[in-house]
Amino acid sequence: MLIAYLSVVSMLAAVALIAHRTSEVSHRDIALRGLSQLRPLLIRLPAALLAGSFLAALIPEGWLLLLLGDASGVAGVLLASLLGAVLPGGPLVAFPLALVLFSAGVGTPQMVALITAWSVLAFHRVLAFEIPLMGWGFAWRRLAASAILAPIAGLLVLILQ
Repeated sequence: MLIAYLSVVSMLAAVALIAHRTSEVSHRDIALRGLSQLRPLLIRLPAALLAGSFLAALIPEGWLLLLLGDASGVAGVLLASLLGAVLPGGPLVAFPLALVLFSAGVGTPQMVALITAWSVLAFHRVLAFEIPLMGWGFAWRRLAASAILAPIAGLLVLILQ
């Protein structure tokens, strides 16, 4: 977490330094724009974390560990890939839920497969955006080409552990 934070702060400092050298950039306008983008997150993120915690309380922990724990192995990676593909919502839904699942004991390979499948496959986005905008031909080819990515990512982590 510290490395991610330091990376973001370093990028922010670099961009601010470049912007400072450009005279037509108003730091006040940039700060106000950033705050306007941050404001909705400050409202949604705590609610999303609470909702994820409540949802996790509804799932029996033993059942979760049996299906997606470290001991679930390849079957758990495949199941997590499927769950990630059908996990609805954007990052404010998926990541709080993933955090709750991870803290409940879901294995790292399974979490990697779940997040990768949610990022790459996301059937709700395919149905809502990709098929209507790009067409069936593009959508099925992209899904066919990328369906294997989540299981491969999870299996690589399983091997590296």
